[in-house]
Amino acid sequence: MNVLTDKKSVLVATMLAVAMLLTRGSHMLTPFSLPDASVMLFLLGGLLLRHVGWFVLFFLLAAVIDFGAAAIDPAQGFCLTDGYWGMVPTYAVMWVGGLWLAKQTKPFAMVPFVTVSLLTSAIAFVISTQSYYLFSGRFPQTGLWSSLQHGWEYMPAWMLYTVVYIGLVFVVRQLAIWLKFPLLESSHVA
Repeated sequence: MNVLTDKKSVLVATMLAVAMLLTRGSHMLTPFSLPDASVMLFLLGGLLLRHVGWFVLFFLLAAVIDFGAAAIDPAQGFCLTDGYWGMVPTYAVMWVGGLWLAKQTKPFAMVPFVTVSLLTSAIAFVISTQSYYLFSGRFPQTGLWSSLQHGWEYMPAWMLYTVVYIGLVFVVRQLAIWLKFPLLESSHVA
């Protein structure tokens, strides 16, 4: 069976896509701004969907949301520079973390899930921030050493959102188990 059309994969991907639409930093679908869940969604994508085709589709969805928001409100396009390509390795780190978790006997066990989530999120933050500072063109004399001195003020919020979404994943997973809805088990999605 094709992992990109398997019913369970499509259902999980749909749930993750809806979450991305509702939480993407530049979204315009709700009157309130939810914290961006993209890094956690890419981790869950790697864990639950695994196939690289899903990674590509989710990256394209993120780009469509960002560029669409910028088309509606040009101020939303401030970060859409050459540095935006740094989001590919940023999200890939999260996806690979999910792939690693998927190989574990108990991928949602507290210690491995939280450890991998926090570690990959911190690495993703560095990649995202540094690719922006190095390649956006907004900081003309920025070299690697200089860029490493900037952007750290955003890390506490980035990591706080990760912690909040880790908690939300555990709550949703427990609710799914209670409702006997097994889609949040990595063994049920290829």
